[in-house]
Order: sequence, then structure tokens, then C-alpha cells
Amino acid sequence: MKKFTKLSGVAAPLPLVNIDTDMIIPKQFLKTIKRSGLGVNLFDEMRYDDDGKEIPDFVLNKQPYREAEILVAGDNFGCGSSREHAPWAIADFGITCVIAPSFADIFYNNCFKNGILPITLPQEQVDVLMKDAEKGSNARIEVDLESQTITSSDGEVFGFEVDAFRKHCLLNGLDDIGLTLEKATAIDQFEAQAQAARPWV
Repeated sequence: MKKFTKLSGVAAPLPLVNIDTDMIIPKQFLKTIKRSGLGVNLFDEMRYDDDGKEIPDFVLNKQPYREAEILVAGDNFGCGSSREHAPWAIADFGITCVIAPSFADIFYNNCFKNGILPITLPQEQVDVLMKDAEKGSNARIEVDLESQTITSSDGEVFGFEVDAFRKHCLLNGLDDIGLTLEKATAIDQFEAQAQAARPWV
């Protein structure tokens, strides 16, 4: 998993509440178990019409938001089913930070496991960043995980909370497999001792 330390980029404004995981990645795209290739179908039903053509007014179909690395969204983001394909699609599109007043718990947890930093801020601070994001290429928001701060394009700074263990994992690029591999030496020693003590197993 790629390390997340500091991010400075264009933020896409999506001022909708209760964006559920079926809106993020519709059910017909859940057949794959690969984490790649889902970005093109992120928000599929909002991005494309029935003929598969882009809907020009949708934010991710506009410049500079096609290259957005941050998403500023409304309350209760990621509600609905627990599909891990939702953070997969977000990450594959290139978004590695989502800022919202609140998140659904399962989606929130899945973000950390897939290299995405979900940040919860009070509604009034999200409103400031939403307006900032609407400036397009004239505005770049900076997210600093080490200092736990977000800086708007106007220089306004907001602090945010993040669990210390999850912060450690993101800063060091550790998913569940990476965490296990950190203990590889101890695991090998245990297995060797177990084999010596119980060779018949």
C-alpha cells in the first residue's frame, strides 16, 4: 500500500448527503475481486447517461476535477452496503482523501485498509472547504497527515482527529498484509519451534 504523508491537490466538491456505496460503485460492477479498473465506474450512474456517454454537468466529468485527489462530500458518506469495492473505485480513480461531516462506519474502516484517508470535520468547516473546492484549478487543498491539518487555498487551517494506529498504518503504507509481514521473523521462529516440538504435525 502506498504511503500517505502529505497531499496537495485539487478537491472535487460533491455537496450531497447520504451518498451510499451503490452510488459510489453500482452493484453490476461487483463481479471482480481486483482492486484495479473500477475507477472508470466510480459514481457510474451520475457520471454517464443510459448510452454510456458522460453527463457534462457531473463534477468528475469537468476539468480540473478529472484529476481530483481529494473529495469534499456531504454528511453520512459511504452508507449502505459494506462493499469494499467502494473504496477500491475511489482509490483507482485517484482520490486518496475524502472529507465529510460523517461517514458510515464500515466504509470509514475500509478506507484506511485501502490507503484512503477519510477525514471528519464539523459541517461549518466542510462548508468552507466545499466553497474552496468550487474554485477549481485556482484552489489546491493541502492535507498533512503527520500534523493532522488541512490547509485551504486561502491559508485557513483546520485540525482533524485520526486514530493513532490508523495514522501509523497510512504513514507507513501498511495494510493488513503489511502489518502481518512486519512480524515475519517472529512468525518464522514460532513455526520453527512448533515444528521442533511437534514434528508429527
